[in-house]
Amino acid sequence: MGPQATSKITSEMTLSDRADALEEHMMHELDTIVTKSVFANLTDGEVAMEGGAALQKKHPGKFFNMGADPRLPPMPDKPTLLDYFKNRFASTNHLLQSGALAIKNGHSEKVVLACLLHDIAVVGFIRCDHGYWGAQMIAPYVDEEVSEAIRMHQALRFFPDEAMGYPYPELYRQYFGDDYKPEPYIVEEYKRARDSKYYETSRLICVNDVYAFDPNAKVDLDQFEDIIGRNFRQPKEGLGWDHSPSAHMWRTIMWPTRFL
Repeated sequence: MGPQATSKITSEMTLSDRADALEEHMMHELDTIVTKSVFANLTDGEVAMEGGAALQKKHPGKFFNMGADPRLPPMPDKPTLLDYFKNRFASTNHLLQSGALAIKNGHSEKVVLACLLHDIAVVGFIRCDHGYWGAQMIAPYVDEEVSEAIRMHQALRFFPDEAMGYPYPELYRQYFGDDYKPEPYIVEEYKRARDSKYYETSRLICVNDVYAFDPNAKVDLDQFEDIIGRNFRQPKEGLGWDHSPSAHMWRTIMWPTRFL
């Protein structure tokens, strides 16, 4: 960081102000103007978006970023699911542990894939309603059993099934408190999931989910390459460049700061 940046960032500033100042400094060093979406600002508690004219006034002579963010690892021309795991998904150890547990417990490849992908929305995009987002992301590329099971685990994880080996997670008591009650739409989804032909697969996601938080466990992504190859329909154009109903979701993760 150069002297100009350090002169603008002082110990008297709040952490938020210091982060904003650092981000502003980094922006000036880029060749293009990299912007945040409204949603990115919402996650910081702000209902805000800077207009194009105002941003160009702050960064004269620069154009807006309309492609890859230079601050992120580059993606190949025809990205695969493994490329997203390696270059766009954060904290994948939980997913890898879940998939490895499913293998260890002797489950089918579809169950293994469902466990491996059950939280891809969390690690690649968003926490809220991640089961629904994750299911939509992968629906064009996997069997219905996998995507539906991922969608339903959103609700099932809040309801125990002792016969399937799934008590209510103590972790949820720690995270949400003893008095937490799922919202009505989750309760209704749970009732529908109980009658689904994919209930068992979705419940197995929950079972292999709750025991997959060992901070010391190391699982190699490569061991899933063959399972992904047999059960994930990789588009020849590259994931995000095909014309499936969810291709735009993958492009957004690949190019999260594209201006329009």
